[in-house]
Amino acid sequence: MIGVAIVLAWGIRLDSQIAAKFEGQRWHLPAQVFSRSLALYPEAPVSHAQVVAELKLLGYRKVSNPRQVGEFSASSDKIDVWRRPFQHPRGWQEQQRFMLHFDSFGVSQVQRHSDGRNLAVAYIEPVLLDRMVTQDREDRVFVSGSQIPQTLIDALLLIEDRNFYDHHGVNPVAIVRAAMVNLKAGRAVQGGSTITQQLAKNFFLSSERSLWRKAREAYMALIIDFRYSKEAILEAYLNEVYMGQDGARGVHGMGLAAQFYFGRPLAELTLPQQALLVALIKGPSYYNPWRFEERAAQRRDLVLRVLLEQENINTEQYKLAVNQPLQLRDRKRRVRQQLPSFFALVRGELKQRYGNRLANATGIKVYTTLDPLAQQAAEKAVKSEMTNLIKRSGKSKLQVGMVVSDRYQGGVAAMVGDTQPGFKGFNRAMDIRRPIGSLVKPFVYATALSKPADYNLVTPLKDEPITLANGQGQTWQPKNVDKQFRGRVPLQEALVGSLNVPTVNLGMAVGLPSVAATLEQSGWQESISRYPSMLLGAVNGSPLMATQLFHTLADSGRYRPLTSVTAVLDSEDRLIEADKRRGSQAINPEAAYLVQHALTQVVERGTAKSLGAQFPGVVLAGKTGTSNDNRDSWYAGFDQRNVASVWVGLDDNGKTGLYGSSGALSVYRAFLKQRAPMSLRLIPPQDIVQGYFDPSTGMAQNADCLDVVASPALRDSWQPGKECSRGAKSWWQKLF
Repeated sequence: MIGVAIVLAWGIRLDSQIAAKFEGQRWHLPAQVFSRSLALYPEAPVSHAQVVAELKLLGYRKVSNPRQVGEFSASSDKIDVWRRPFQHPRGWQEQQRFMLHFDSFGVSQVQRHSDGRNLAVAYIEPVLLDRMVTQDREDRVFVSGSQIPQTLIDALLLIEDRNFYDHHGVNPVAIVRAAMVNLKAGRAVQGGSTITQQLAKNFFLSSERSLWRKAREAYMALIIDFRYSKEAILEAYLNEVYMGQDGARGVHGMGLAAQFYFGRPLAELTLPQQALLVALIKGPSYYNPWRFEERAAQRRDLVLRVLLEQENINTEQYKLAVNQPLQLRDRKRRVRQQLPSFFALVRGELKQRYGNRLANATGIKVYTTLDPLAQQAAEKAVKSEMTNLIKRSGKSKLQVGMVVSDRYQGGVAAMVGDTQPGFKGFNRAMDIRRPIGSLVKPFVYATALSKPADYNLVTPLKDEPITLANGQGQTWQPKNVDKQFRGRVPLQEALVGSLNVPTVNLGMAVGLPSVAATLEQSGWQESISRYPSMLLGAVNGSPLMATQLFHTLADSGRYRPLTSVTAVLDSEDRLIEADKRRGSQAINPEAAYLVQHALTQVVERGTAKSLGAQFPGVVLAGKTGTSNDNRDSWYAGFDQRNVASVWVGLDDNGKTGLYGSSGALSVYRAFLKQRAPMSLRLIPPQDIVQGYFDPSTGMAQNADCLDVVASPALRDSWQPGKECSRGAKSWWQKLF
């Protein structure tokens, strides 16, 4: 009686442990971090090649005619996609088949396949970038029992526990049979544990080999089987089972294993792929398919043979399956993205917007703004071009920081903080503070052009020697890079040529506080010293800060704080509310348009003309920047789709011998080679007109006046009088 009482008490204790695990939080599921979901709609700036690349990245199969979810076909100007179902921040997206049409500007039409109806928007599921694992280093993707293929369950039961539905957690016959086999072999060659026992061991016990552990395992299995349904036990097992090692992380469960070995969801696996997963359970290291391909294939074929013998598959299916290769994921295509710089930004923003609310949350989904193809292009550009720059400059420790934003979504699309993009160290994309040089100039000109009564693109600026005093007996004499003075130069030409003296004269005329206000309203978050040298870039910043400024300029002067996180969902896929960042109109749209126009001329014939020569016929905008003594090389620019900023320099602030045009610009150019640019479509605001001006005075003239210069202008700044300052064109001059 005492023995029975002890066993019962022990059972009650074990039962409480089991209930706490099964009826509470079974696993602390790592937060899943996703890229942006690609939005496809008429006039979306997304090319045919970009969509194909994205689908391949997501593991879609290219076929001649899609017949199931996860497949697509492509012609020269169309893509037929059978999209997977997925969780979008705005709600669940069912599987859908649609046809995409493309023209030279991007997407031209989105049609639903079933009835040809035009869709306003269709989404492609985001890329799973990584999972933020906890300290136990276990990684898994939970898959409900209803999402697990029946063939995989059949194979699992036949190989691991044929009497699963007949026993009560422990199979005495299997234990005796295994003991006899092991005794005959003189070593452990066969196990007698049921699936329920394996689950009990994985959940609650260690791998210690002892009778005591075996007794606890058996007792727990009996309790589990008594308390829970077979379906619940199977679901728990299939999400708990150890399936291999991904670096320091353990791969647990079939959901993650499908992604790890094959790069696609569990529901899309073929019969031989499902069989391989079951085969790996016996020994993920011993049957590692990348290291021991033949051994893994033999074990897979054994599983398929058992399925055939038990008539779960037919002979034709068996022959087709065993003759298939293992169909593994290309190991060069990473399951987990190495994005230390971007993830640092994400973690900081989560902390800022959500505080400590996410610290202990399980199973959350973090949706970010990262564009995986832009990130790939940025990484390739940095690796290739920085190698070239190091050779050319002779500076072995030359470093880089690069940030790319999405013009439409207002988020960070890519970030690289080191010449080795996967290096987890100092993040130069966010954390450096270096003089931004001439990147500040467009904002000096934007400040002036916001005053149309005083300035237009043709307004002449003084380019003569100038001496400025700081009130403490010190003087400053700015000079142009070429040490030349031109007397007077049109405002646009001063920006196109990045002339220092006219810029200083203009900045002093509009006022340092006004220029500083333009920078701050455009998103500059740190203090600005109100000295004349700020007009030439004596303002310390990072590529992220520079990208924020130019994003405002590219977005018609509208300031939207750059974000890295768009939404966070809890384990029940409910939106977790957060503090929202608010934007504002920083630069009036007309002034922003005029500066954009001038920056296209910088690329076409100014300091960035080498970029324009590389992409003839493509309208691009940008600005080079160089700090004193060539210590910092900068470039910031944009096309129709992205804004980007690049810094190249030395961590010790040494001289690089590089200008913006010879250093950072070359990295951006390499980026565009990897990610073909989309030509800017500069649509003038309503109050922008084609004006005509006297180039010597900047005064408005009629179109039929002699020696006038045509230039876009604010309507209020082009109010010509009746008389021409240099006379009117004759009738025959008007003809030609």
